[in-house]
Amino acid sequence: MLFFRTCLMMLFYLMTTSVYAADDRAIFDQSLGDYSEELVEAKEQGKKGVLLFFEMDECPFCHRMKTTVLNQPEVMAYLKKHFLIFAIDIEGDIEMTDFSGKTMSMKNFAFKGNRVRATPVFAFYDLKGKKVTKYTGPTSGVEEMMWLAEYVVNEEYKNLRFTKFKKMKRKEKKEKKKLKAN
Repeated sequence: MLFFRTCLMMLFYLMTTSVYAADDRAIFDQSLGDYSEELVEAKEQGKKGVLLFFEMDECPFCHRMKTTVLNQPEVMAYLKKHFLIFAIDIEGDIEMTDFSGKTMSMKNFAFKGNRVRATPVFAFYDLKGKKVTKYTGPTSGVEEMMWLAEYVVNEEYKNLRFTKFKKMKRKEKKEKKKLKAN
């Protein structure tokens, strides 16, 4: 009985981890760890910039974002159209090169370079490697993630905070609903 239960648990683990790995491959671009080169690639591809998703393995909110929001077709299509997207392990010791060409571990890049203290964090960079928006925590769902991406793509960050932008979007949504009802 114990053997059977162990086999079932192993099968479940393998099935779920392979599903999540497929989701990760679908949303995240592959990087060799030189983000200064990734900026060049983003420019060549006509992107708005680079999105870094700071995460850690044990983070339930990171997991939820990857499996219920980032993997949704409309989110993936919009993000992929406008950004190169990379995952950064905030506990990682893997060496990488930041946007300015400085080499460090992923952990140091997260903590020292980006002041990441909780996960997930969405950090959007323009094509010069300048951070334009940082959002800490999971979004409430697909709609808020789309608003966050739109906020960056339309450069709304230059004029207002994301909280005000969300209020405007909610108000627009209510007005559209009201018009539909009439």
